[in-house]
Formats: sequence, structure tokens, C-alpha cells
Amino acid sequence: MNLSLILSEALQGLRRNASMVVSVILVTFVSLTFVGAAVLMQAQIQKTNEYFEDRAQVDIYMCSSISDGDTCVDGTATEEQIAQVEERLGGSTLAPFIEQHDFESQEDAHEALVETFDEELAGLLTVEQTSAIFHVKLLNPEQTNVIREAFSGVQGVEEIADQLEYLDPLFSTLTIATYIAVGIAALMLISAVLLIATTIRLSAFARRREVGIMRLVGASNGTIQTPFVLEGVIAAFVGAALASATVLVGVRFGVEDYLSREAGAIPWITLADAWYVVPIIVGLGVVLAAISAGVAIRRWLRA
Repeated sequence: MNLSLILSEALQGLRRNASMVVSVILVTFVSLTFVGAAVLMQAQIQKTNEYFEDRAQVDIYMCSSISDGDTCVDGTATEEQIAQVEERLGGSTLAPFIEQHDFESQEDAHEALVETFDEELAGLLTVEQTSAIFHVKLLNPEQTNVIREAFSGVQGVEEIADQLEYLDPLFSTLTIATYIAVGIAALMLISAVLLIATTIRLSAFARRREVGIMRLVGASNGTIQTPFVLEGVIAAFVGAALASATVLVGVRFGVEDYLSREAGAIPWITLADAWYVVPIIVGLGVVLAAISAGVAIRRWLRA
């Protein structure tokens, strides 16, 4: 098999079908960009989830002067009620589930509100109207029901809040966005595969005389088919390279330079993560193109 001849034939075919090749490159570029975005979004979800799971706490809010629940009929939680909760948290029953727990008094909780929010907004609540809080860090963040069951209905306890529950809508939104990206990518990939197959058949039809001559001189099927397969692979590779560059640039400037500065409280994917996606993008594009082109040219030669 003459490699230089095969490569020359493939490049000649690309020149003859320039408009179709450009279409293949663009469709492959868009579809693989969505693939890369979906993979990186899933990596971001996993990284964010791990970050918050490692730091998530269960907060036990004690009754304040404005609490009106069944367990707060006496108003602000008394020192005895706070001591009972402290004793139960430090007891042997809950010890296997709790890594550590801290107590934040009404004064400390109100001061934290002032620091977190605008002082005028935080001033809407007085110290007496602010709940004292027990911050409980579990060994397993998924065992929040243990704390709920242990303090449900306990006098002086107003509410038990799991911080991870507040993040569920965010994770759900990101997951839905990932599914949408995967769906669009799948449709675009199907379009790319069909377009590659059509391009190869048109290229083979335009060069039917050359193919006929090659058959007469005894060229093998592999020699005849390889230039056409290379046409599809080269076009897909260019599209994959453009998609990879787009993903890398997006992460570099959109995530590292912007999101990491504007929302630095959570860990974001980095350029190193994006480089791991590049082989997936290129490999997927090249493999699909090779399969699509190979099937298309074999069927055309049998016709």
C-alpha cells in the first residue's frame, strides 16, 4: 500500500468537495464542543458536590423570642434546654455519627448576620429575635436523618436544617443543563455522521472512473477505501481540534479568569481538567468519522 499515494488521493478528494468538507468540520466542531461542555459540567458538579459535602453541617436552631413552633411555647430556649441539647450531642448514642459540633450563641449569631448582610438589613432582627445555633458536622453527610430523629420534638429546638438541602436546586439545575448539552451533542453527532457518510458517497461518485481503473489494475479494497476514510477522518479531526481549542479557551478565560474571581467561594474546574477532555473530544470525533466513512464507502463499492 503506497501511503503517499493514498494521502494524495485523500487530499484531492477534500479539495474537490471543499464545501461539504467545511460543513462536516462545522457540524463536528459544534457537536464536539457540546460534548466537551457536558463532560466539564459533570466534572464541575462532582467537584462542587464533594467540596460542600466535606464542609456541610447540620444546623440545630434553638428557639428565639419570635419562634412560634410547638417546641417553642416558652419563647427563647432556656439555658437548661441548650444544655440538654449539648449533652445529647456529646453523648455516646450520637458519638459514632458526629465528627464535631459547635455552639453559636444568640449574640454571636446576630453578629454573624451583621457581617454577612447589610447592617441595616441585619438590624431588622434584634439579638433576642436571633436563634442560637448548634453547628453539627457529621462523619457521613448523608446521615442527617439521625440528627433529625434525635432532636425532633425536643423542647427548645425550633428547626433542624441540612445545608446540603439548600444546594439541591443548584445541583438539579446543573444536572438538567448537562442533560440538555448531552442531548444537543448527540443530535449534532448524528448529523455529523450522516453528513460524513453523504460526503464520502459524493466523493466516491465523483471519482468513480478512478475507482474503476483501480479495480481493473487489481487494487485491493483496502487501498481503494482508505483515501475516502481518511477524508472523513481529516475533516472530523479539524472539527475536533477547533472544539478542543474552544473548550480550552472557554475554561481559561470564562472559568479561571472570570468565575474563579467572581465566585471564588467554591472550587472551579481548571485548565488541567479541560486538557483531560481533549483526548475524549478528538478520539470520539476521529472514531465516529472513521466508522461512518468506512461503512459508507463499503456500501457504495458493493452497489
